[in-house]
Amino acid sequence: MLPAYLPNPVAALFGGGTPIDQGMNFSDGRRIFGDGKTYRGLVAGILAGIGIGLLQIWLYGLYGPGSLPEHTWISVTLLATGALLGDLCKSFFKRRFGKERGSKWPVADQYDLVVGALLLTLVVYPSWVLATITMPVLIFILILTPVLHRTVNIIGYYMGVKEVPW
Repeated sequence: MLPAYLPNPVAALFGGGTPIDQGMNFSDGRRIFGDGKTYRGLVAGILAGIGIGLLQIWLYGLYGPGSLPEHTWISVTLLATGALLGDLCKSFFKRRFGKERGSKWPVADQYDLVVGALLLTLVVYPSWVLATITMPVLIFILILTPVLHRTVNIIGYYMGVKEVPW
């Protein structure tokens, strides 16, 4: 899941600039995504996810089966892209519910990237998901994700990248 886990913190770290929604509002009068979702962050995050995935592919080639999950360039691209698309979808709904940027939205804040990454990959590359994401792996992902999410957010807060530690 590294290709899905890495894009969000990298997007926060290298984001800024032009918002993806261009400052436009949805029909409800609220921003579509908000200022926190920028083109620079989206591109940097996806590239970082692909980069870590390509590193995993290379390491798999060095150390062989059993060392790491077997990835392909397609799987890492889909996981990285899906993670940030999941985050964008969450931001869209967060705005619809009147939640401001940085406000807590338990469960959605932790699992948006997992749902986005796995859903996009399942739709486009189901054979990889079915062969790789077994029930024990999925349970591990569901347990590990909130722990990683909280840890990375606290680090980001103390680095000054995030305004809130959640």
